[in-house]
Amino acid sequence: MKVQEEILGCFDAWNRALQSGDPGEVAKLYAADAILLPTVSNAVRHNFAEIRDYFAHFMESHPSGRIDEPNVRVYGDLAINSGVYTFSFPDKPPIQGRFTFVYRKNGQRWEIVEHHSSRMPE
Repeated sequence: MKVQEEILGCFDAWNRALQSGDPGEVAKLYAADAILLPTVSNAVRHNFAEIRDYFAHFMESHPSGRIDEPNVRVYGDLAINSGVYTFSFPDKPPIQGRFTFVYRKNGQRWEIVEHHSSRMPE
């Protein structure tokens, strides 16, 4: 499997974790020193507990993500996927946003070290 496909698969795993209903499943995909700049919170998240807390609230609306435009670049043990994604919800309109995931290979798997997400400007 090409590394680009692995990185795209990382989003699929993240999206499955997001739909699991368990915020800990999402948070464990992030490195211990990861930073999350989330879409629907003004607070920067700096550690597992803060990242888990963000997803506990975000998951209450039962989101499902889809990448509309991926842009994967790989630099050794670092990889970046940035572009546009859309979140669908059962009871409200979808939200389209811009994203950047930075991954680091920790020896066995790719883990998220940086995640920035923001709504598309009107």
